[in-house]
Amino acid sequence: MLRRALLAFVIGVVLQGRAFARCEDYVPQAKPQNTFAQDVGREFDRIIEDGWIEFAVYENYAPWSYEEKGKAAGVDVEIGRVIAEALGVEAKFRLVAAGENLEADLLNYVWKGAAVGGRVSDVMLHVPYDSALVCRIEQVSFTGQYATENIAIAYRAADYEEKGPTPPFFRFDPVAVENDAISDFYLTSLIGPVDKIRRYRSTAAAMDGLAKGDTKAAMGPRAELEAGIVRHPDAGLKVHSPPLVGFARGSWTVGVGVNFQHKDLAYAVDEAIENALADGRIAGIFAAHGLTFTPPKR
Repeated sequence: MLRRALLAFVIGVVLQGRAFARCEDYVPQAKPQNTFAQDVGREFDRIIEDGWIEFAVYENYAPWSYEEKGKAAGVDVEIGRVIAEALGVEAKFRLVAAGENLEADLLNYVWKGAAVGGRVSDVMLHVPYDSALVCRIEQVSFTGQYATENIAIAYRAADYEEKGPTPPFFRFDPVAVENDAISDFYLTSLIGPVDKIRRYRSTAAAMDGLAKGDTKAAMGPRAELEAGIVRHPDAGLKVHSPPLVGFARGSWTVGVGVNFQHKDLAYAVDEAIENALADGRIAGIFAAHGLTFTPPKR
């Protein structure tokens, strides 16, 4: 599942554990062997010469990236177009499936390619940034941070007139979560396997359940919750981000991944994003989708 691939790493364990200094527990990898040119992407000059750049984006991941009327759409897709415009090339998008974990996705789509019929894209969008990733995955340049995401709670305003609910409420009140995602794991660890935790195939489905009145709340990444509110404007739903006891980290930065051999491309992409943050274009993309924009830590 995509949410496990992305969130299980960037949020870390929800229970308290030993905290490592940056790279303290890192064991250097063996240096990657030489690979064929087609397996490691195109050089920046070749991208400019060809007149197009390809972005890998996750499929079925609204509001970030998804297919609509046969074309890629979503926040990440629009950010890709901003980058391509800054480089003076056409944006192309490759909707990709999530693997078992983020490391597998980066291997398959950024620095090597899948073992059978695989190829890399020039840039992968929606890559969580974490200093441990920089240590662990030497073959990828992590750059271009463009937003901050966090775990939040959506709720029916009529059921919580004074203030929004917090996790302890869900010992008694039904809450929707994506099955086996980080919110499911967190609530189960915090309050036990109570029958009030209602599991859905996705956060979008959980929000649909909340809108229908099947539950009183839903928990998940804020953008996905807010996208559900946009889809159900008359359901009386709100979202908030209360403190979450026991989370190692309830928010994370989203950026891009580029093959480590193409530093000049990574610098150009980062500059394009930096400029789009400064002039408000990225904030405007979020606003157009009805989403809260939280600037990244860069």
